[in-house]
Amino acid sequence: MTLFTHLTSADDVRSIRRAGVRARSRDYEGTAGVFCLPILPSYQLTHQWGRELRRGGRRTMVAVDFRLPDDEPVRVGHYGHEPVELASAEAAALIAGCEDARGYEVFVPRAIDAKEIHRVRGVNRVTGWRYMPNAHGRVPCPCPRCLRRGEYGSAKIRRKAESRGY
Repeated sequence: MTLFTHLTSADDVRSIRRAGVRARSRDYEGTAGVFCLPILPSYQLTHQWGRELRRGGRRTMVAVDFRLPDDEPVRVGHYGHEPVELASAEAAALIAGCEDARGYEVFVPRAIDAKEIHRVRGVNRVTGWRYMPNAHGRVPCPCPRCLRRGEYGSAKIRRKAESRGY
C-alpha cells in the first residue's frame, strides 16, 4: 500500500472524515478525480502545491494522508505536460527518483473512501512555490489566464507589461 497526501481546505475536514475525499477535480481529459502526491522524505516536495493552492483563496490548508493499493492505476506527470498511466507504487517511485520533482502531480481518477484515509493533519503555511517551479526572477505573465483580476499585485504587473508593449 502506497501512502499519498491530498491538500485541501480545512473547512472540509468534517466531511472528509465522514465520507472521504470527493472527486471534485478534473484532469486534462475532464475525468473527475483527486490530485495528490506520494509522501516523500522531503516535506517541501510532498507539500509543494500548498502555496500555489493558497493563491486561489484557500487560507487554512490540511493534508489528507491516504493509502492506495500498489497496483491501482493513477496518472502521473509534470503539471505542464500530458500525464502517463502507471500503478500507484510506480508513480511514487517515479517522483521519488526525479532529480527535481517540483511540479509533478498524481491524479487518482476516483473519489477516496473514508476507510482509505490514514490521517488528516495541518500543514506548514509557507511551503511550496507560486506560479510555477523556478518562477523566482522571471517576469510574470500578465494574460488573464495566468493572472486573474483582483489578485494581489495584478494591477501593478499589468501596468508594467503595458509599458513594455505586451
